[in-house]
Amino acid sequence: MRGLMMDRPLLISSLIQYAAEYHGDTEIVTRTVEGPIHRYTYADAHARAKRLANALVRLGIGMSDRVATIGWNTYRHFELYYGISGIGAVMHTLNPRLFPDQLRYMVNHAEDKLVFLDLTFVPLAEKMAPLWPTVKHYIVLTDRAHMPPTALPNVLCYEELLAAEEAAFAWPLFDENTASSLCYTSGTTGNPKGSMYTHRSTVLHSMAACTANAIGLSVEDCVLPIVPMFHVNAWGTPYSAAFAGAKQVLPGTKLDGASICELIENEGVTIGLGVPTVWLGCLQYLEQTGKKLDTMKRVLSGGSAVPISMIKAFAEKHGVEFLQGWGMTEMSPLGTVSRLKHKHRLLDKDSQHAVRARQGIPICLVDCKVVSFDGKIAPHDGETRGELHVRGPWIVAGYYKDEPATKAALDSEGWFKTGDVVVIDPEGYVQIVDRSKDVIKSGGEWISSIDVENAVMAHPDVAEAAVIGLPHPKWDERPLLIVVKKPGREPQGSELLDFLSNKLAKWQLPDEVVFVAEIPHGGTGKILKTRLREMFREHRLPTA
Repeated sequence: MRGLMMDRPLLISSLIQYAAEYHGDTEIVTRTVEGPIHRYTYADAHARAKRLANALVRLGIGMSDRVATIGWNTYRHFELYYGISGIGAVMHTLNPRLFPDQLRYMVNHAEDKLVFLDLTFVPLAEKMAPLWPTVKHYIVLTDRAHMPPTALPNVLCYEELLAAEEAAFAWPLFDENTASSLCYTSGTTGNPKGSMYTHRSTVLHSMAACTANAIGLSVEDCVLPIVPMFHVNAWGTPYSAAFAGAKQVLPGTKLDGASICELIENEGVTIGLGVPTVWLGCLQYLEQTGKKLDTMKRVLSGGSAVPISMIKAFAEKHGVEFLQGWGMTEMSPLGTVSRLKHKHRLLDKDSQHAVRARQGIPICLVDCKVVSFDGKIAPHDGETRGELHVRGPWIVAGYYKDEPATKAALDSEGWFKTGDVVVIDPEGYVQIVDRSKDVIKSGGEWISSIDVENAVMAHPDVAEAAVIGLPHPKWDERPLLIVVKKPGREPQGSELLDFLSNKLAKWQLPDEVVFVAEIPHGGTGKILKTRLREMFREHRLPTA
């Protein structure tokens, strides 16, 4: 027997329609690429998204056509999120921090017909244009006064494009499982792999993100997504913020600590989202200036492990709840969030910080299982390690036009294999021990590089740290600790090892500490351990 409920498709256009109708005067604030602060409302954004929809149709874009964007977090990029997907086309966000060969592959594999780009990326597009034969037009996200001289073929001005269209447009209805957007993993080996999201998966992900067990975004909030719109759709914030009717503050190109803290103070930001390196910059600025984060309620961070020292600093110095999240491009991306349970409120502060330092509890509708190294399902005992497999309505069932990668990514029951080595405790908290390719095997024991990194990050003189395994004639592999010092600090390697000796077992301690000016990061802000292993390929440990 079927129930008697209306069958309305879950479509992305419904999110901006709702925000415009019921939160139409709520602001979207942008630090523009051109410089000045720009302000308008959800009602304004909706009208301009409709103009964009008309322009796309006039340019020949139809259902399922792919349209690329290379843009910062700005109001114009926000409009693209709705104008492109709203007509049934597929928005393909390109990460400009990736290598040219990766960008060439992505655009050609997606067969993008248009590329929308910010002023910053005109030189990049000029270099890539000869390698992108499917692209018919390049649209620069600016007005005529700021249009640069460019060799791009068939170039158009965004503001002129919109000005030529009417704001009247009826968003079409179609199957909610229609493709809505496309994000490629950067990948360290092989070609990038495309995650093709649907309208249904995006709307459900937005709803889940707004729940109190996740980000807890509501109409009372002002959200600052520092995570780029070109990286997993800014963790879905352009959608979840509209779903909640929350004020948005978009930082544009300036992501340094001073610029971010200025926006937080001036706009009354209550929730921020970004990778740990961004929040480290904010903490350093606040430490130097003595300023406080008076309006902030919580921070969600992810992309790499969050050191407990950062969680503690935000909580005890600024009264900000610092949440750690975990997910992947293939998961849209939210999977877990490190929320405290009611009973944890009775714990002392250090114990609460320790709970938040885990990756957290799966969001409802995300199923997790741990497959141990012998292929068996591991118990949730907080000790038995294995690879984390996931499934859910916003998790990929395969990669776009890549059957071999799809086959390798799914287990026999159709669960997605994340590649993360984890434990899950009896309360359901996931803790990532390492990436399967980064865990260090030493004398038959497994050493978690993440555990060592988190421990050393508590040292007051350490700005950033990474651990890799190097070959050892006796122990197979041993850990090398690579450290970036804080400005003006001069820690010694022996000092850091003494510091770690109280936190780690003797066999887990690194065999050596080396100091570098900077640690290489990939296009998504993650530490490139493949690059580190290449850099230290010839390095000989003193114990070897």
